[in-house]
Amino acid sequence: MKAPSDPKLGTRGAAAGQPHKNDLSRRTRLCCERRARFEREGERPIGRNLALMGSLGWLIVIPALLGIAAGAWLDRNFGTGVFWTGALLVGGLAIGCWMAWRRVAEEQEERCKQQPR
Repeated sequence: MKAPSDPKLGTRGAAAGQPHKNDLSRRTRLCCERRARFEREGERPIGRNLALMGSLGWLIVIPALLGIAAGAWLDRNFGTGVFWTGALLVGGLAIGCWMAWRRVAEEQEERCKQQPR
């Protein structure tokens, strides 16, 4: 007999919506560790947060501007309207977002390494 289907719980029935006992204990342990770390270290300095936001902004803006400049040069030389400008703008934004994502991942790895186990 199939378990009843509930849209809130997914297609596998009521048991799918409830967390596993080990998952609950793992989440509780992680929450306690984060709380203890916050009480021990405090909040990150605002200067460090602002520096990270600024670097992320520049990591996205600079490749986009370089893409616009290269695209405008190509469009001017080949008479293609705004074809290359648009394409290289999107490419520059994609590269910039990827670099920003990598920077955030590095920041998270650094914070995890500092956390005592």
